[in-house]
Amino acid sequence: MDLSFLWQGLVLITWQQAVMYVIGGLLIWLAIEKGFEPALLMPMGFGAILVNLPLSGAIDQFSEGAGETQGIIQWLFEVGIDASEAMPILLFIGIGAMIDFGPLLASPKLFLCGAAAQTGIFLTILIAALLGFDLKDAASIGIIGAADGPTAILVSKVLGSNYMGAIAVAAYSYMAMVPIIQPAAVKLVTTKKDRAMRMSYEPQSVTRRMRILFPIVVTVIAGLVAPASVALVGFLMFGNLIRECGVLSALSHTAQNDLTDLITLLLGITISFSMRADQFVQWQTLMIMGLGLVAFVLDSVVGVFFVKVLNLFTPRDKINPMVGAAGISAFPMSSRVIERLGQEADPQNHLLMHAIAANVSGQIASVVAGGVVLQYFTNLT
Repeated sequence: MDLSFLWQGLVLITWQQAVMYVIGGLLIWLAIEKGFEPALLMPMGFGAILVNLPLSGAIDQFSEGAGETQGIIQWLFEVGIDASEAMPILLFIGIGAMIDFGPLLASPKLFLCGAAAQTGIFLTILIAALLGFDLKDAASIGIIGAADGPTAILVSKVLGSNYMGAIAVAAYSYMAMVPIIQPAAVKLVTTKKDRAMRMSYEPQSVTRRMRILFPIVVTVIAGLVAPASVALVGFLMFGNLIRECGVLSALSHTAQNDLTDLITLLLGITISFSMRADQFVQWQTLMIMGLGLVAFVLDSVVGVFFVKVLNLFTPRDKINPMVGAAGISAFPMSSRVIERLGQEADPQNHLLMHAIAANVSGQIASVVAGGVVLQYFTNLT
């Protein structure tokens, strides 16, 4: 039996493709062994291997005799992301259905934490531009700091960034590593006394009418302030309205589970199309990974400092500075991190509900920030 075709395939593998096999394997390992965002990193890692096989049938190819063949991953990318950003936007329905805005409605001042924690996005855009990235790429890199993978993918796609694959990997990898990154960032700018600060929690009555009106009002306000955010905020709030209306329980359950899992799986393997070796294996990818880490750290640090300043003007009902760090969009991981850090400093210190309020505020603020970036930088580019 002539097995020469195997050798022919092997000699076509470039060193860049070999690097992508290692990166794909690393993502699979992180998903399976470490449990880091397995529903997304595992298909992303496997997809990275598929699209980097020589003459891969997973992407469009042209060969003598057979002509041009259509690859399923490239087709999914062109239809599900390139044409209308459908997958990232549809995923927001499931995310919205998962979120309970009750703690935030009970303590509205924590809205400010979500807004403040997005500052890292804009600081990182400035840093990336100073390092030589053009504006569309700098804006796309900065949005990694939103701690929101679908927003990062959508913004980088709309702005036409050359580094969508690296941005997606950075966004989801750092989201998965929030329990590792954020404690170090928070401890860097807080004392044990800060972390031990207690906050009383007195749940106020949040009516059903308020819960139903909230997603509608937020969508209208966000649409007026940042029209480019309407798709992001609107689908997030639509998912939440499904949850809160009380007459679509089955659909709410489906959105939170089946819809979210399926779209996440497809999004992971689809985004791997932008992880082709010729685009991914370059020194800029390392810079993007570093800038993504900077954005995450800045979000947490600025959130802490914002609360410290806010406490200077509110002598009563002070906020634990760590709650400001929970204003990033990584829900619910960040709120759990803050609860754990509070209990490390004082076993009787319970900050979870306050941190959740800031965390869901960050979810809203991150998609609004994405819309602001799109509105401003699309016109510039």
